[in-house]
Amino acid sequence: MKPVRLPAAATIALPRWAILALCLLYILPGLIGRDPWKGDDAASFGIMWTMAHGNINDWLWPHIVGLPMPEEGPLAFWLGAICIKLFGWLMGDAMAARLATGVFFMLGSVSVWYTTYLLGRRTEAQPLKLAFGGQPEPKDFGRTLADGALLIYLGCLGLLVRSHETSAEALQISLVAYALYLCARLLDAGNRTNALKLGFVLGLLILARGWVLPLGLSLSLIGLCFYRQQKQYWLLFKFSFPIALFVAASWLLAISIVHPFNSSPYPAWMLWNSRQISLPSIANISYFFKYGIWFAWPAWPFAAWAIYAWRKQEKALHISLPVTFLGCFILLAFINPYAEESILLPILPPLAILAAFGLPTMKRSAINAVDWFAVMVLTGVATLFWLYWISAQTGWPVGVAKQVARFSPDHQSSFNPLTFIIALSATVAWFAVVYWRISRQPSVLWRAVVLSSGGVILCWLLLLTLALPIINDRISYANVSKELVQHMPAKYRCIDSNIGPSQRASFAYFGALHFAGFSEPPCDVLLLQSSHRRLNASTEVDTSTYPGTWEVIWTGHRASDRDELFSLYIQKKP
Repeated sequence: MKPVRLPAAATIALPRWAILALCLLYILPGLIGRDPWKGDDAASFGIMWTMAHGNINDWLWPHIVGLPMPEEGPLAFWLGAICIKLFGWLMGDAMAARLATGVFFMLGSVSVWYTTYLLGRRTEAQPLKLAFGGQPEPKDFGRTLADGALLIYLGCLGLLVRSHETSAEALQISLVAYALYLCARLLDAGNRTNALKLGFVLGLLILARGWVLPLGLSLSLIGLCFYRQQKQYWLLFKFSFPIALFVAASWLLAISIVHPFNSSPYPAWMLWNSRQISLPSIANISYFFKYGIWFAWPAWPFAAWAIYAWRKQEKALHISLPVTFLGCFILLAFINPYAEESILLPILPPLAILAAFGLPTMKRSAINAVDWFAVMVLTGVATLFWLYWISAQTGWPVGVAKQVARFSPDHQSSFNPLTFIIALSATVAWFAVVYWRISRQPSVLWRAVVLSSGGVILCWLLLLTLALPIINDRISYANVSKELVQHMPAKYRCIDSNIGPSQRASFAYFGALHFAGFSEPPCDVLLLQSSHRRLNASTEVDTSTYPGTWEVIWTGHRASDRDELFSLYIQKKP
């Protein structure tokens, strides 16, 4: 027997304008007005920027102004570079590259919504018919579930930062969501067109972040077809898999023909892929559960309940399809020896969809517990953001103001009326939503997650409006890049360096510095990155790695970084 018994009054859908507004409020903060941040964000932008200002070799061999970056794949960087070429003149290269990130996010959000809608209107997913009628129509039920899935997706804490970075992970998670949608279409009513589209997406996944995830997903889909006794696996073999191989091989074929920089990223790319597969270990499994608890909040409690509530209908597509995706990605996380957040990202779309089917059967007490947790925690976080902003503006409270100064020592606070009005309006809207939820006790399905997603959006918006200047000063290399440029020689051939990918990308972008490429002659300027903990870091040069006699002309670091130290050298003439 189906576990869902529901009146039509519980399936009031959100207006389309409200869904669009939520998505824009989520994605726009973090894309507008910020610098490339330290880490994957700046490194990925560096690859895009190099491609946009380079030639065909730079597009086929991903690198950051001469630093090879063969890992992952070129697709996300191609799309970001195209945006730079088209819109960089209008809004700046950094903002133009993040346009691609915004498109990735919208693709993922729309895919999650439509996948849930398709699954939710299927016959086996419908609520039990009421004795005197009044049960919801299939389309209304599906649309309400889709609204709930999207709210859960937006509320996932692990998605927040990654969905705003110019990285391949942002594209991968969106392609996973779109693959889910195509699988729902293919397994619902298999046809050649959907099989071809799925194959194309699998090929794009290979170009985005390697072949390990698409291979695991392909094997899982074959297993699902046999489990559900569906013959669509023939469509996978005839159309999907050949198209996927063709799409992926197009890059590899171009590399072999052009042979960029008289070399190839293929061996290093294959090595990076193969290193993602190993035997499961206790460390891998413990990392998954330790960080997955907060990473997938609030989706996993609802998803776990959905699996339990629908346990007698496990072959139903709305359960078996997201569970197949989820199981595949969990297994890949277990066998991946690298403990990093990127291995957790693909679980979010299937988890959000599965969680939506737990909403109709969730007990009121559990829903209220999640709501009160969201209200208390997220309101508290928002209050802290306001407190830190007030202390930065006024110097009171003194203790908080000192913490802000330590966080970003060289930041000069200034009042921005526009960001203040936006932050204040969002805060007022949050309290209005909380009042509506508590006072009216609505019966709609998505009431259980509206506070979780709304609170996450509020906190992110406050962080990226009130605290954006401080964050830029803290985790951007803009200021130290300007200081470095002032000490550069007037004329130099190139810069040799040991700095990391994000630092190299930032210095090249902010300072327009010319680093050594694939086949540069010996450089006459050297930039080394070391640690403050090494007392002689600013004067030591390993002459076996960098032959010659070097003279230090500048040392510097970001004001907020107590460990990272940069030293600039020029080569002494004999």
